[in-house]
Amino acid sequence: MANSVSIDGYLHVDGFDKFDREAFNKRKIRAGMRKVGQLITGRAQMNLALGGGQDGYPTNRTGATTDSIGFKLSRSGFLVRVAPNKTASMQAFYPAYLHYGVRRKQGGGWRIKPRDNYMTDALTDSRSDVQRILQQAFAAALLN
Repeated sequence: MANSVSIDGYLHVDGFDKFDREAFNKRKIRAGMRKVGQLITGRAQMNLALGGGQDGYPTNRTGATTDSIGFKLSRSGFLVRVAPNKTASMQAFYPAYLHYGVRRKQGGGWRIKPRDNYMTDALTDSRSDVQRILQQAFAAALLN
């Protein structure tokens, strides 16, 4: 598992830039993006569940952070976002505390130390699978 920064949370598939969006069957693109969203969501949840307390990941106590990870397709279907969202079981958006950390007011130490980014690590670990799925989806969706 790689220790990543937020810029690594973006993946671009080359080879289809010269085409306009109208040249693709959007249903097939959305299906490919949905498949990628499910893959990255599962990998990020697995990173938390199995890597909790080690490799710089937070400990999984209640499972609220794991359950909060989900994906959303853009309206056009050409973008998928995978991220933890605030759920009803959370008093505050806890994943933000895990990512940025919290310092003590009077002491110099950390109340909550910043943790490694399990979301970008999930994308980094499955980069080749994501590229393969998206290249197949774009190739199949290209209209003649």
